[in-house]
Amino acid sequence: MRGNLGAIALILIGVLALAINLGLLQVDFARLLSTWWPLLLILLGIGMFLAPGTGDRGRGQR
Repeated sequence: MRGNLGAIALILIGVLALAINLGLLQVDFARLLSTWWPLLLILLGIGMFLAPGTGDRGRGQR
């Protein structure tokens, strides 16, 4: 699941953008971003924490 997080995020962003272009959703991105920008930082931190191959896990063990 960890490796697929980026792919899932791109798919969701694409679906959202398509829905806006087709007129199915009315979204004011400036207002939305000004309200929810801290959530982006939280999600980025969680993504970095869960990313495989980061940190000192497994060093020195063979």
